[in-house]
Amino acid sequence: MRGNVSLGHGARALGAALCACALLWSSTAGAESHAAGSTPAAPAHATHAAPAHGTHAAPAPSAALDRLIEGNQRFVSGKVKRDHQSAAYRHELAGGQHPIATILGCSDSRVPVEMVFDQGFGDLFVIRVAGNVVGTYVLGSVEYAVQHLHTPLVVVMGHESCGAVTSALLSAEDRSHEAQAIQDLLSQVGPALKDLDPKLSQAERVHQGVEANVRQSVRQLQAATELMHPHEGAAPTIVGAVYNLDTGTVRFLK
Repeated sequence: MRGNVSLGHGARALGAALCACALLWSSTAGAESHAAGSTPAAPAHATHAAPAHGTHAAPAPSAALDRLIEGNQRFVSGKVKRDHQSAAYRHELAGGQHPIATILGCSDSRVPVEMVFDQGFGDLFVIRVAGNVVGTYVLGSVEYAVQHLHTPLVVVMGHESCGAVTSALLSAEDRSHEAQAIQDLLSQVGPALKDLDPKLSQAERVHQGVEANVRQSVRQLQAATELMHPHEGAAPTIVGAVYNLDTGTVRFLK
């Protein structure tokens, strides 16, 4: 996490490499399918087919957001559908992907993004890094999703009791005992926390800090010129959200 959020040549190279990998995978998958001579039959319970390649139209940002909200409601209520997880669906996706949203989330093991939104294979383009911070390679990954996969919605999702935010609130002396790379990461979270009231309880400071850190990442993405002015299509809608570890609820920020 050394360096700023400007793309530069490194992140543009990352986008090109990702695109090349996607094209290579598509070509390989097509050759394997031709050699096999047939496509595995879908299980009897599978009712959702993968979109036909080359005919997919991205949903409106509001429709993608509604789908995430509805999926999270199913997750919270324990009535998950678990669509898009059959062997037949996985086989169809080998030729390409059309995710409805890009999610920048924290690496915390308690926040499995696809499960939280009750989505399946190919539905979400997920980027996870401790503290959901925006660095060069994170920005390059988001730009790849928007410019090459045409995801209409980008969600920055933090979570309550985030360890990165909690650590960033420690004194400089306490943080100095961490490995240098961890200190570098915490230094990216720090600016989001500078306006927190020091008189608040530690728990409340972490609570407010999590939201402030999400908002900072949203602003950084919105300030990225190449992200907000893609070569093709409209600029993505970028929103923030916070996941509650206890209830499983995702709260979208206004």
